[in-house]
Amino acid sequence: MSIASPGRRHTGRAFAVAALAGCLVGLVGGGFRWCLAHAESLRTSIVAAAGPGPAGVLVPVALTALGAALACAIAQGVPHAAGSGIQHVEAVWRRESEAHPLWLLPAKFFGGLVAIGSGLVLGREGPVVHMGAAIGSVAGRRARLDPGDARLLYTALGGAGLAAAFTAPLGGLLFVCEEVTRSIRPRLVLLTLVGTVSAVVCSRFIVGGGAVFPVPDLVAPPVWMLGVFLVFGVTAGALGAVYSALVVGTLAACDRLTGVPLTARAAAIGAVVGALMAVDPLMAGGGDPLSERLLAGGGMTVAALLAYLAVRFVAGPLSYAAATPGGLFAPLLALGALWGTLAEALVSPLLPAGAASPVAFAVVGMAALFTGVVRAPLTGVVLVAEMTNAGALALPLLTACFAAHVTADRWGSEPIYDSLRRRMLERP
Repeated sequence: MSIASPGRRHTGRAFAVAALAGCLVGLVGGGFRWCLAHAESLRTSIVAAAGPGPAGVLVPVALTALGAALACAIAQGVPHAAGSGIQHVEAVWRRESEAHPLWLLPAKFFGGLVAIGSGLVLGREGPVVHMGAAIGSVAGRRARLDPGDARLLYTALGGAGLAAAFTAPLGGLLFVCEEVTRSIRPRLVLLTLVGTVSAVVCSRFIVGGGAVFPVPDLVAPPVWMLGVFLVFGVTAGALGAVYSALVVGTLAACDRLTGVPLTARAAAIGAVVGALMAVDPLMAGGGDPLSERLLAGGGMTVAALLAYLAVRFVAGPLSYAAATPGGLFAPLLALGALWGTLAEALVSPLLPAGAASPVAFAVVGMAALFTGVVRAPLTGVVLVAEMTNAGALALPLLTACFAAHVTADRWGSEPIYDSLRRRMLERP
């Protein structure tokens, strides 16, 4: 990470634009979250109403297949609308691609709503980050900011999108500095702070201001437990490297299906995910209900944890290959919570009673697996801490994320958005 200082500026116009545009990002992001919550509630009601028997299988299969095909068709009409969009934001920052804001907003909003709402294992953060950056691009052009400030605003408002998606303003700031730009620029930091704060304040009018995954009051584990969390971070980093390879490998395998139309491929993937949903609704969707259950201390057997982990480990990359709008973060957080809870269940017989709780391992697992895949440890620590209010776990979080980062690097795993950006630029 490099440190750069911009030249002296004599106008606050860029900050005013960042504040106003950040408010719009918050309204769009909050509206997207509100619509998703209602879409997922509707999906749950439809699947429950289908009842047992053949209808109980055919309805979720048809629902997710149709949703995936429609979302894919929406995305195909707009450049870079498919997938997370974070790799495109990074490419624009590096001047490797151009921003395409005109039709990106409705494509990401409605395509992501249909894809995630119908049950694909995708996250809300990718579309909101991309929509935030698009709003920044339009705002910078309409306000006639100089090219340097317009570029900073584009990136800063992408961070505001992440902040609105997870109610995490500091997470949005670190995401911009650590992941997107990999630099600390004072003016960029200030613009991002203005944008993230404005976005979170405005999103609260729609989705409320509480933590996304509030956890019971946690006590900091004893210091000697840091060694356990260090080893746990190593396992999370290895798992993250495998997950990254599976995401890229699944995309490459689908690319070879040149004779199959994209919408047909998306429908087939949706049908598979819908069949999983017919077995258990927690096996499909972005993963928030599963994360909430684990972080609330909801007990699961080791067999159930293994089943959810195995199914969602494959269903996430498969859903991403459907070429619909949707991100990777939220499913990763659910996987991390599963891995942490499973690890605690396996090692607890070897530890003194009360040394650490399943909830503590779930929280640390969310940040550690995120780090193993994305390779942004500070973003992972702060994002998860803001989402859970688990400040007491600061040392375990830092320890595990350090180990996950080093392990994934040693395995030769490339950060996932580097892989996705290169793939995006290589495609015609």
